[in-house]
Amino acid sequence: QVLLVESGGGLVQPGGSLRLSCAVSGRTLRRDVMAWFRQAPGKEREYVSAITWNSGSRDIADSVKGRFTISRDYAQNTVYLQMNSLKPDDTAVYYCALKSDYGLMKIADAYDYWGQGTQVTVSS
Repeated sequence: QVLLVESGGGLVQPGGSLRLSCAVSGRTLRRDVMAWFRQAPGKEREYVSAITWNSGSRDIADSVKGRFTISRDYAQNTVYLQMNSLKPDDTAVYYCALKSDYGLMKIADAYDYWGQGTQVTVSS
């Protein structure tokens, strides 16, 4: 069974930082893509960032570019999202996702496996 478990969410003031983690078990990652999405109440699930597992090639949404950084620990099957200069608009449940091909990286429906989500709240 493939399992993705997110952690690291919480409450932070505007301008603060958090680092999210997503640990994958039950699968050896090779030609895979891992991504972060987020979903705020009443809104559609939004693409945030993605990374190819073997090469570490990165992509990031314009809305968080310059503030968020995706990375992976190849040996530990773990992907991270470093979130700096957080804004209230970043408040959402953040999900990590996994798929086994390189196409349609920004489309949520293309992903095969999802974590349970971790809440990020940015508020004074």
